[in-house]
Amino acid sequence: MNAMPFVIGALLVLVLAYRFYYSFVAAKLATISDSKLMPSQRLYDGQNYYPMNKWVLFGHHFAAIAGAGPLVGPVLAAQFGFMPGFIWMLAGAVLAGAMHDLVILVASINHDGKSLAEIARTEISKVSGATASFAILLILIVAMAGLGLVVVNALAESSWGTFTIAMTIPIALLMGVWMFKIRKGKTVEATIAGVILLSAAVIFGNNIAHSGAASLFLFDHKSLTLLLVAYGFIASVLPVWLLLSPRDYLSSIMKLSVVGLLAIGIIIVAPTIHMPAFTPFTHGGGPIIPGKLFPYLFITIACGAISGFHALVSSGTTPKMIMSMKEVKFIAAGAMLSEGMVSILALIAATSLLPLDYFQINVPVEKFQAILPQLQAMGFTESNLNQLSAEVGEKIAGRTGGAVSLGVGMAYIFSSIPGLQHLMSYWYHFAIMFEALFILTTIDAGTRIGRFILQETLGKIYKPFGRTNWLPGNLLASGLIVLAWGYFIYTGSVSTIWPMFGTANQLLATVALAIGTSFIINRGLARYSWMTIIPMVFVGVTTLSAAYMNMTNIYLPQIHDPVSRVQGIISFTLTAIIILCVLVVFIDAIPKWIAVMRGKRAVVTVKA
Repeated sequence: MNAMPFVIGALLVLVLAYRFYYSFVAAKLATISDSKLMPSQRLYDGQNYYPMNKWVLFGHHFAAIAGAGPLVGPVLAAQFGFMPGFIWMLAGAVLAGAMHDLVILVASINHDGKSLAEIARTEISKVSGATASFAILLILIVAMAGLGLVVVNALAESSWGTFTIAMTIPIALLMGVWMFKIRKGKTVEATIAGVILLSAAVIFGNNIAHSGAASLFLFDHKSLTLLLVAYGFIASVLPVWLLLSPRDYLSSIMKLSVVGLLAIGIIIVAPTIHMPAFTPFTHGGGPIIPGKLFPYLFITIACGAISGFHALVSSGTTPKMIMSMKEVKFIAAGAMLSEGMVSILALIAATSLLPLDYFQINVPVEKFQAILPQLQAMGFTESNLNQLSAEVGEKIAGRTGGAVSLGVGMAYIFSSIPGLQHLMSYWYHFAIMFEALFILTTIDAGTRIGRFILQETLGKIYKPFGRTNWLPGNLLASGLIVLAWGYFIYTGSVSTIWPMFGTANQLLATVALAIGTSFIINRGLARYSWMTIIPMVFVGVTTLSAAYMNMTNIYLPQIHDPVSRVQGIISFTLTAIIILCVLVVFIDAIPKWIAVMRGKRAVVTVKA
């Protein structure tokens, strides 16, 4: 299969969905506002509530939602074949993901930029609010630990990546001071300067990696973890305009530029998609994902189609900075549909590899030999791995997790562009650094969001904590959040809870859609509730099925094995708790929807 038609077709579908479907959605939902002024204007504090230029805010929002998921998930799911992931990402982004992100952003704006848990407390009940708060904090800490571990693993071997990412911090500080203090509102000036400095950091970083100064930017895993914790704490505490937003904006420029170059490269090179449309692993027994296509495809590919983590951003930092309800469609739907395109390009990059090379990279070396006869029986007999390893300058066999195979696929496409040949090693190491940068932006935003949620919760006990600009509360909540996820990375215990993140994240998306449905119905717009109910039912059914299968087929056997007993108990217990939280919210919400639609419960009157 030629990859070019899939890229062009996906772009057309996403553009048409943004132009027509989400114009309709925005016309029905994004006009709902209980006040003419946005929270960023009414509650301005110069710290967290801060009116932000829509382009800068788009950059922050995109950077915050686009972590490891849109890059790694599609690569791992390629074991099922090319078509399942492609169809799910395209349909999921249009019908589920962008709707999920948009409705929660609208709801949060109408609740003074409060968190998803606070929206649930108001729209459903205090019970649902408390349940959602507990589940969100649990999932958030697991997510931060897992994503942080990916960053640490990527940078532990890369002085180039560490140098470049370190340089984004002073560049972002300079941009923030320039845009918001020295030359207030001069976003273009700051953007030009930031892009030039970032480009210089990327290019010079490669020189650093091959110089005597490389050792200054090489750290072991524990040292990198401590540096990451320190950065997360500082980014959470500082005013949002000073570091977080400009750095995310700068990162998004780089992300979208590289993704745009990848799309152009695919159109020019027109690489062949070597992976079959469907493989026999759709029936289960795969070496990367052991379960069947249903339901495991839908929890493996999350961010590229729909992700509960997005709801935390849409009810965390973004609603505190948006300047107009007219920008909701551009920021929420635009960023999610862009992420869907990123995921599709990642899938194409990975499946442009020969299938045997793809599996040899993503399966442990000792396990690969056992499945080699099975792969050869499927017709996967051709291999180019030795040449690829020589060209990138590293041994790539058995480099599991998806990041390396994506990096090799991207490098192959970039180095096939006329004029860029013989640069395979450069592009490979650039791609690995790019992936680390892609993921890191989720860490800083996630930490700040966790701080907001924790402050709201503690504010029920001691009111000053509820004020996000109260410095003692800011410092304490930020410290507790970074210590929580930092502990799991530092001790290595994140491996015991990370396997259940996929189901937990999608169950959070299900809860968010239920809360969004409550918001729509409570405003007397039940006739439009299908827009959230349909994706809610689909994601809920697939994810609950996956959670049940994990508990019975993976966690229970682990519990009976003395070697993996602790991991099995933790994963089984946490998954059961999160399922219970989801059921509590549904049992609480559905009768209230019915009561509103029957006229037995008052709808919320929207102010003019």
